[in-house]
Amino acid sequence: MNLRDLRYLVALADHRHFGHAAAACFVSQPTLSTQIRKLEEELGVVLVERAPRKVMLTPAGHEAAERARRIVAEVEQMKEAARRNRDPEAGTVRLGMFPTLGPYLLPHVIPRLRERFPQLELLLVEEKSDVLLTRLRDGRLDAGLLALPVHDEQLHAEFLFEEPFLLAVPGRHPLAQRDSLALRELSEQRLLLLEDGHCLREQALEVCHLGGAGERSEFRATSLETLRQMVAADVGVTLLPMLAVKPPVARSDNIHLLDFHDSRPSRRIAMVWRRSSAMEGFLLRLAEVFRQLPADLFEFEPRTGGMPPAERDSTAT
Repeated sequence: MNLRDLRYLVALADHRHFGHAAAACFVSQPTLSTQIRKLEEELGVVLVERAPRKVMLTPAGHEAAERARRIVAEVEQMKEAARRNRDPEAGTVRLGMFPTLGPYLLPHVIPRLRERFPQLELLLVEEKSDVLLTRLRDGRLDAGLLALPVHDEQLHAEFLFEEPFLLAVPGRHPLAQRDSLALRELSEQRLLLLEDGHCLREQALEVCHLGGAGERSEFRATSLETLRQMVAADVGVTLLPMLAVKPPVARSDNIHLLDFHDSRPSRRIAMVWRRSSAMEGFLLRLAEVFRQLPADLFEFEPRTGGMPPAERDSTAT
């Protein structure tokens, strides 16, 4: 048994297809298939159920693959620790972010990371939070940016910043003549939200619960940009995280933003990594770059939106 064969087994568990697993390992399909059979012979158990169009792991195969995944991850950590002892701020970091954060945060932080760590190769992975957590535990990510709380004793969470939410309403909405509202006023609204699986949906539902708001359950968006377009099309109102309305994101002429003046709903973002990670010292320095983002990125800048002032005045009268 060798490390190469364990990598083949992990790839097969991930892809459930001999051809795709072989491509991921940069070997031919017969080579990978042969090594998997040799591994089965060495262990004395069947690891894989082979069908014409799909591959399924046996119970023994599932257990072996999870053990192999941990072994491969530990070896990679060993290599990374040795390399970072030679040059702590160079090399590759696999960093995960969830979709309602990454596109809006990266334009502000990437130039700072390049300046602070000019030799760093940052591999970014965008996935939903539950997928990021699984990949963190499996060693397929070095760290991830996630919303707190994170309930896992094997993971360390380093708080970075708090991102407020704003209420986005169409330009002709009655609230479009104001710049702020009280949280309790949400009780009069039914919000457009993302579909299940997005952490922003859970965060928004928590705000809805605090403010007494309901959900427009007949529509669930697949992305934050879809929500934005639905508000601009006068379909309804929604909550947007602060970074999603900051330049370089362009504001829509038909979306008006309101802050909360009494109790500001927000989400707390942290960088999360395995407590056993050999990269902890470097990840703390990496987290500090995120923590030093300008404070005005998380502050609301009122701007008259929706209808032109004259048209709003005539509507009001």
